[in-house]
Amino acid sequence: MSRPLPLILLLLYLFPAGAAVAEEALHRGNGAEVQTLDPHRAEGVPASNILRDLYEGLVIEAPNGRLIPGTADRWKIDESGTRYRFHIRESARWSNGDAVTADDFVYSLRRSVDPATGSQYAQILAPILNAEAIIAGRLPPRELGVKALDDRTLEIDLKAPTPYFLGLLTHSTTYPVYRPNVERYGERFSRPGKLVSNGAYRLAEWVVQSHVKLVRNEHYWNDAATRIDTVYYHPIEDSSTELKRYRAGEIDITEAIPLQQFRWIRHHLGDQLRVAPYLGTYYYGFNLTRPPFKDNLKLRRALSLAVNRDILVEKITAMGEKPLYSWVPDGIPGYRPAEPDYAHWPQSKRLQEARRLYAEAGYSRSRPLTVELRYNTSENHKKVAIAIAAMWKQALGVKVRLVNEEWKVFLQNRKQKRLTQLFRAGWIGDYNDPYTFLEILHSRHGLNDEGYRNPRYDALLDRAAREADADKRFALLREAEALALADQPVIPLFGYVSKHLVNPRVGGWVDNVLDHHYSKDLYFRKQGRP
Repeated sequence: MSRPLPLILLLLYLFPAGAAVAEEALHRGNGAEVQTLDPHRAEGVPASNILRDLYEGLVIEAPNGRLIPGTADRWKIDESGTRYRFHIRESARWSNGDAVTADDFVYSLRRSVDPATGSQYAQILAPILNAEAIIAGRLPPRELGVKALDDRTLEIDLKAPTPYFLGLLTHSTTYPVYRPNVERYGERFSRPGKLVSNGAYRLAEWVVQSHVKLVRNEHYWNDAATRIDTVYYHPIEDSSTELKRYRAGEIDITEAIPLQQFRWIRHHLGDQLRVAPYLGTYYYGFNLTRPPFKDNLKLRRALSLAVNRDILVEKITAMGEKPLYSWVPDGIPGYRPAEPDYAHWPQSKRLQEARRLYAEAGYSRSRPLTVELRYNTSENHKKVAIAIAAMWKQALGVKVRLVNEEWKVFLQNRKQKRLTQLFRAGWIGDYNDPYTFLEILHSRHGLNDEGYRNPRYDALLDRAAREADADKRFALLREAEALALADQPVIPLFGYVSKHLVNPRVGGWVDNVLDHHYSKDLYFRKQGRP
């Protein structure tokens, strides 16, 4: 009679020494190729997705979006609301095993606002004492209102009470970076083999236009709760290609959904489809630094009026988006977005007013506006652009040349403002407050690609930043929003909804208004179990 092999011998028989064991990894679609994994210089949702896995700020988010302790296990706010004292966890470690200290955050926050770093998001740290003067080059970074009281205690002083400050601390501009490697490698510190991070994962590979591979950080303070060892982020700009890879089992979570296949997806993959409210604005921006839109409010307003947003969301995007006339989308507790007067007009009246303003701006069907509309490579962005170009052509006779560009080139052209006339854009709230939208139109903000400048608008935002009364603060922000809408530096088009396909084997996915999903909170379901 034969006896069963002991377990260890059975494993050696099945997996002899040197044999490769199949890796169970999470594969996430991630839109455009990221430019950098330096958290103080990165831009866009794709980079943010990866950075949330690699790094951890003082505060993080629970799966439902609720703010919870991160690298700081607790904090205290003084009676004035302007001094925050954070206690760094004793168990907080970098991915090389070194302790994370309060000094790491002091160094990193100073680096983030230092003009030499070149952060486009530095303005997000404006609530911190002296941050604005440092960003403007009037003070050295060492004057930032942050200090380490000891290795485990960090103190941050604000210029005024800031109700959303804890939410702001989940943003990558506040993440700590490992000073020895930044000083040793310079801009190359964020490459594989050099990047030392403090989040649930560490960087293993970065193959451009293929994938970014992350592996579990065994030194992470809460590593015991991490259930997925390996995560791949795949840059896939074409949503139809991403869908094919999802259906082939190569992708577990998609970053987007192709518009033209949404009905098929809903019918055939409905149990895997996740559509949820999303704190984001899809819009077109005008380059206000050069013709034809510089000093031509009537033309900008005419183009906004001529867009039929109802048709856009019902026939083109058709995934539950809402027409948007405000700059700040719905969904922020206690805040009622401002809207222009034409928001509640019938479309026939809007078209009549658009034609009048178009003529007064110096254009007609015999002398039409010819304009370039830029968008970053995406099937969905192209479909929206074609629809809006057709609306302008039909209503006013405008001739639109569509220009699609790879993400990096697109961002560069927007910033330089030499080539752009009109461009596609989107803004997703970094925290649940109207200021996250309104601040990017401030004249000094690094992401003000429109070149919008209105001293009164800036003054209203500055007053709101110093206003402690919540109702008065929202009133100032709403006044600023109304002013920006009247100046029309942008055309708000619709409010986003988040749209993903999630493989049934992936558990732990929870919809939230910011659409933040940390890989450490996900897990693989056991086969045959819900």
